[in-house]
Amino acid sequence: MTPVSGTPATPGLPARRLGATGPRTSALGLGCMGMSAMYGEADRAESIATIHAALDAGVTLLDTGDFYGVGHNELLIGEALRTAPAAAREQALISVKFGALRDPDGGWTGYDGRPAAVKNFAAYSLRRLGTDHIDIYRIARIDPDVPIEETVGAIAELVRAGHVRHIGLSEAGAATIRRAAATAPIADLQIEYSLISRSIEAEILPTVRELGIGITAYGVLSRGLISGHFTRDRTLGPGDFRSTSPRFQGENLAHNLGLVDSLRKIAEQKGVTVAQTAIAWVLSRGEDIVPLVGARRRDRLAEALSAVEVTLDAEDLAAIERAVPPGAAAGDRYSAAQMSHLDSER
Repeated sequence: MTPVSGTPATPGLPARRLGATGPRTSALGLGCMGMSAMYGEADRAESIATIHAALDAGVTLLDTGDFYGVGHNELLIGEALRTAPAAAREQALISVKFGALRDPDGGWTGYDGRPAAVKNFAAYSLRRLGTDHIDIYRIARIDPDVPIEETVGAIAELVRAGHVRHIGLSEAGAATIRRAAATAPIADLQIEYSLISRSIEAEILPTVRELGIGITAYGVLSRGLISGHFTRDRTLGPGDFRSTSPRFQGENLAHNLGLVDSLRKIAEQKGVTVAQTAIAWVLSRGEDIVPLVGARRRDRLAEALSAVEVTLDAEDLAAIERAVPPGAAAGDRYSAAQMSHLDSER
């Protein structure tokens, strides 16, 4: 990889643009989900300190979902922005996913992409975040019962009204992306992309590049699996969805951590960490890709942000491909029930 290029968001952290119509943002964004949900208990004070540290370092993109912690994550980000220095608040871009339906017991009951629901979700998000607009707004999973043209059309109305700045997509397949882009300008597609999740390379990535749509890549460390910090004997606490995730189970886990051991040898030769190598690999895939790092602590954030300083040359990239070839991971990235909701996997 050549060093990440672009106009710095602040000194020390470069920038990239989200597609032909989207905003310029830091080359790495902060995924905030784990501060509220899915990985067990999180420390509120440390979470806010981590958001502040990210803003101080020049991270401009904060990613959330209105269903993360049933609104908790948006309230957390709102508090972090209120207590951050004015300059940091002004540079922050907030990306929000909506549409996932919850019940009082924390269950998941489907997705709702109806235009009236889109506007309802947005009204609550604006209040929780304490802002007058959302920078990028997207449905978390395509609602199979609502044409994507209707969902995107409703977001476009919010754009015209000034409540939303840009329209995004999440986990959409190539055909859906084309239909959405024919309805309104799409800034970016948020989708899982990592060394062990490369299915987008066959059809989705060429499609978004043809249409001038950027990528915000989540799961770049595969929920910690390829971070270099996850061990075979780690016990996952209550509320950690990895306890049922196929890639973290039994023989799958042993196989996948074997891939990490191979990647570790390359990282050690370069004098960097496994996580930095994995993030740098995603950065190397194109200037139109902005990886989201899901750091919940300041030390993990610092490690991740240093990935922009890692240069992977052709020899490094070839060695990484040999260590972790496409399709090498054991197990799906979600359970069967969750995979069924992924338009991107159809």
